[in-house]
Amino acid sequence: MNTKRRRKNLFVGLGFILPFFALYTIFTIWPVIQGVYVSLHKWSLMGKVKFIGLDNYVKFLGDKKFIGALSNTAYFVVIATPLLVIMALILALLANRPNKLKKGLRICYYLPSVLSVSVAAFIAKYMFTPYRGFINGFLHLIKVLPPDKELQWLNQTNLAWATITSMTVWWTVGFSMLLYLSALQDISPQIYEAASIDGATKRQQLFSIVLPLLKPTTYLVILLQIIACFKVFGQIYMITVGGPAGSTRPLIQYIYETAFKKNNMGYAAAMSYVLFVILVVFTAIQKMIERRGKKADEI
Repeated sequence: MNTKRRRKNLFVGLGFILPFFALYTIFTIWPVIQGVYVSLHKWSLMGKVKFIGLDNYVKFLGDKKFIGALSNTAYFVVIATPLLVIMALILALLANRPNKLKKGLRICYYLPSVLSVSVAAFIAKYMFTPYRGFINGFLHLIKVLPPDKELQWLNQTNLAWATITSMTVWWTVGFSMLLYLSALQDISPQIYEAASIDGATKRQQLFSIVLPLLKPTTYLVILLQIIACFKVFGQIYMITVGGPAGSTRPLIQYIYETAFKKNNMGYAAAMSYVLFVILVVFTAIQKMIERRGKKADEI
């Protein structure tokens, strides 16, 4: 009976798994395999397909546009990831405070994440538009900006990056805030009570209790944000189209342009796998740091 029941449970489990596995294979695993095949060929939307081996992977080493796009992406990761993590933590701490407004604050902090990238990019572009945008108008109002001067947010590299970064933080911080908020609610109130009895101030509780207990969540948030920032495309393309003069063009945009504007699918596929390897390396490094941190805490 036990053997028959186990077989029955096995077949029932396979019956639930197989539909998902079939769809996952068709729409995820097979495209990955096909992409590797495409990257080894001179492949265009029209014309003959020619096998060229690793030539596409060697080509990007001397491609200044690829190096520039990768540098832009790395720059965005460096400036956006810390801001996203810090802002998510601060908002989670504010939303976790025991007051009547905490539910409203949580909704307000998360609400921008519901917007599509096109809507969020349109709002940002309108806010930072010279002469009629809210940001320049506010700077004029508080006398920070002279009346006869307008900041060209989208036409200067540093200002364009500031626009893209602030928009991305505002738009995506809600999800990371929820992760931190969930972790904060898992901390037992008895820990805070014991610390208060021992004379610990709120500041001491934050740095000696809360932040150490939030380490696993922080590692997760950093990893997710690094991956998301490396894959940035939509908001940059809709706000600056990679300008001015390609100074904000990310790697995903260059891959897109190579594939669909220059009709070079093989080279685009090769670059996409370079990005995949970069993400795998960063993930491995982050996991290594996380394991070492856990070992140090245990000691």
